[in-house]
Amino acid sequence: MKYLLVFIIFFNSLLYSQKKENMDSIAYYTTLADSNIKENDYKNALLSTQKAINYCIENNQIESQGIQTYKLGKIYFAVKKYDDAKEAFSESIDLLENLKNSATYTDLYYYLGLTHIRKKQYETAEIYFDKAQDSNSELQTAGFNELINLQKGIIHKSKGHYDLASQIFNSIIALADSPDTVDTKAEALYQIGLIEETNKRNNLALNYFNKALALNAKNENLEQKANILFALSSVYEKMLDKNSAYSYLKQHLNLKERISILNNEKLGIDDYESFKESQRLKKLEQLNKQNIEKAKTNKFSKLINILAIALISILSLLSLSLYKNNIIRKKSNLLLWDKNNELIIAKEKAEKASKARSEFLSTVSHELRTPLNAINGITHLLLEENPKKSQLQYLSSLKFSGNYLTTFINEILEINKIESNKTELENINFNLKELLEDIQNSLKAIALKNNDAFTLEIDPNIPEYLLGDPTKLSQIFMNLINNALKFTKDGHVSTSVKLLSLKEGKATLSFAITDTGIGIPEDKLVTVFESFSQGSVEINRKYGGTGLGLTIVKKLIELLGGKIKLESIVDKGSKFSFDLKFEVDELHLVTKEKTKPYDEAILIDKKILVVEDNKINQMITKKMLENKGILCEIIDNGEDAIAVAKSNTYDLILMDVHLPGINGTIATEQIREFDPTTPIVAITAISLDENREMLLSYGMNDVITKPFPPLEFYTVIARNIKKANTLKSTL
Repeated sequence: MKYLLVFIIFFNSLLYSQKKENMDSIAYYTTLADSNIKENDYKNALLSTQKAINYCIENNQIESQGIQTYKLGKIYFAVKKYDDAKEAFSESIDLLENLKNSATYTDLYYYLGLTHIRKKQYETAEIYFDKAQDSNSELQTAGFNELINLQKGIIHKSKGHYDLASQIFNSIIALADSPDTVDTKAEALYQIGLIEETNKRNNLALNYFNKALALNAKNENLEQKANILFALSSVYEKMLDKNSAYSYLKQHLNLKERISILNNEKLGIDDYESFKESQRLKKLEQLNKQNIEKAKTNKFSKLINILAIALISILSLLSLSLYKNNIIRKKSNLLLWDKNNELIIAKEKAEKASKARSEFLSTVSHELRTPLNAINGITHLLLEENPKKSQLQYLSSLKFSGNYLTTFINEILEINKIESNKTELENINFNLKELLEDIQNSLKAIALKNNDAFTLEIDPNIPEYLLGDPTKLSQIFMNLINNALKFTKDGHVSTSVKLLSLKEGKATLSFAITDTGIGIPEDKLVTVFESFSQGSVEINRKYGGTGLGLTIVKKLIELLGGKIKLESIVDKGSKFSFDLKFEVDELHLVTKEKTKPYDEAILIDKKILVVEDNKINQMITKKMLENKGILCEIIDNGEDAIAVAKSNTYDLILMDVHLPGINGTIATEQIREFDPTTPIVAITAISLDENREMLLSYGMNDVITKPFPPLEFYTVIARNIKKANTLKSTL
């Protein structure tokens, strides 16, 4: 018993000292290696990391050894020793078998894939990227899937699957700009530019390479910049622009020389060979030491075996006492597991239902736009032809109904965009007083109709110009004030803005819209912000409306960083209020011009090609253009549009996006190969998933969304013809 007690004390003290020494040593070597890397001293970084690995081996720290080996692989990767990196990463995977599905394990597969990409071993690389994606499926690391998708796009490109690769690269390009996505988006733009160059679409390739170079300027990726410069030189050479080709080639060669110098500074060839030889000698020394330790261990094996039997006996007794508790715990865990699975299934069902609802609403609203455009267009044409008084009432009602449906569809899409996180906020300067006064003027007719006093109170201490999103702010006020006027008869509606604080260039404002209307019952104060909710069926029948306005208001205010408050008493009135914070524009720069009426003279005798397959829309568009003195030619498919545009000269082309055969985007792309100047304006019913920037990237100059107001239709056409004329005069 005496010897057993001595052994236990000795054994515990040994474990404690080893643990303390191990923690201190690993922490020290890791800190030293990190410091060396920051100083671009990769020679000493390798030495420090290898010392940490040796220490882990000596103390049998398997997981720590695996992590340090992973760090060693990353250092090899950084200095482009890809074979050594591949060996280190593979060894680390074996050592970290117990850490599957961890972030480190996921990174190991990712870096192994990158290593094989660098060696142009694409088939093997794809296997490791699939494993990395599977490992990350539980972690859901932010931005990781985009990195994987980028590499998979490169692999598809290497196999000649250009369409599939382009889809992947376009999905990455569509990501919101952030410091974490700049490098990935720049690489995607560069890769899709290479595809366009391979397909001999040099103008498009040039566009993507320039965008990639602009994004690259935001980071320090010199290798990527060198590749982009070389690609630009290659495209310009194919376009016979020798000066530009030589300029970019010279920049490329200078940058490659700089990169070479930096790489040599990281780790010279002599340093690398010296390190590898020292590691070989240390491994031999370590093997000898292990053999000596093994001999010593054998001397104590008999004593350890005896003590082990004693310890096993004690542990067996403890196991028996814990057996019943383990059974109970296991049953409880199984029950919790089952309940958790039920919750996961319920959550997945709810998410699928929400997604299906969003897609359904988006599809329905998108499909309604084309026939609604025909209704609004025909109504506009009939109103312009001086209808009889008996017909005027019907046409006015039809116009009102068309505008109502347009508003309804736009509100559905607005909600879907917000819920799908596809709404982007602007940060431009605007004059708050002018914005509110414009809204007041546009709603005076409603106030006059309902005999309402309509006032606007703005705190004079509010800075004249603020930075924010005036479009979203206008949506909020238009909905709230319009509601207040609609539900108030012979009463008073007021809008007030007060300055709460002005500190460090930021102004906090309090907004309130107050009315003396019908009010809202207490039990409806929360539900009025839900979609398609208006308090009661009777209110909907009497006052009309979609029931979406307040839903949009609430979501937009939350997007802008505020929270809406509602106070209301039946038959006394309501008050909607919220606070928002804005940056103050100290320079007082006005960047948003007021809309000016277009000059009708610019449209007379202009020749426009209309590419539209829908017969009704052909008739409407032609009539609207001819009413302004425009010469109009109709084509119903993309193939003929290309042929006609090649053999004729037009002042502008109106191009429907969805055409039989070659669609509008491809037709535009092919027209741009021989005609880079004629304005091409897309006409489309943009849905939730369509992208305006994507349409413009094919060479289109502008986009008109169906159903379109006639004023907007003529204004866009006039603006683009004017720009084209200005451009021609400068050439």
